[in-house]
Amino acid sequence: MRTEAEYRQIITDIKSRIGKAELVAVSKTRSLEEIMLSYRAGARIFGENHVQEIVQKFSGERPSDMKVHMIGHLQSNKVNKVVPLVDMIQSVDSYSLLEKIDRAAGACGKKMEVLLEVNASGENSKSGFDSDEEVFDCLEKAKKLENVQIRGLMAMGPVNCPEDEKEKLTHLAFAKTKALSVECQKRFPCYNLCELSMGMSSDYMVGVEEGSTMVRIGTAIYGERDYA
Repeated sequence: MRTEAEYRQIITDIKSRIGKAELVAVSKTRSLEEIMLSYRAGARIFGENHVQEIVQKFSGERPSDMKVHMIGHLQSNKVNKVVPLVDMIQSVDSYSLLEKIDRAAGACGKKMEVLLEVNASGENSKSGFDSDEEVFDCLEKAKKLENVQIRGLMAMGPVNCPEDEKEKLTHLAFAKTKALSVECQKRFPCYNLCELSMGMSSDYMVGVEEGSTMVRIGTAIYGERDYA
């Protein structure tokens, strides 16, 4: 496990590279001890992929400026568990899920910030809205929802592609998402669609170059994960 000083150096270096973009430290599979070390080293937003881990690690008291984001696929039957514990859900991939989040947020008296996940690379293995029109339709329907605040879009770069084409295809996917974000802001000025979450450990600088306001970085901070 890395020391607090090591985390501080890593986090400082990343923040200097990403400029004004926010750092989301992806803490899935990491212990609360590791999370607190990286928090003391400067990380403030933590991203988790699984509801069970969020419940285990963040149900108790935590520092007032520590935020938790749900960044993985969210099953509708787990919405009620996660909404009270997180500050943002980045992975909303359908209007029906958004409705469930709205109801859960209303039940616990909060306004839930969300991002709409888009399948920018068009890969069948990925979640997310598959077309611009689906995103526009969701934003139109969501005008009647009172307990969610849609803040922007989230996307992942391509995974199943030739390594020598990955950077080019990632630029294309992120540029497409940025263009969609701009169009959404034009069509729906009623929302504050200011956030664009693009880029992970392997491609976060591509995300920043294409206009990302938020990067999700795990391995570059915590090291390779041991899933055994």
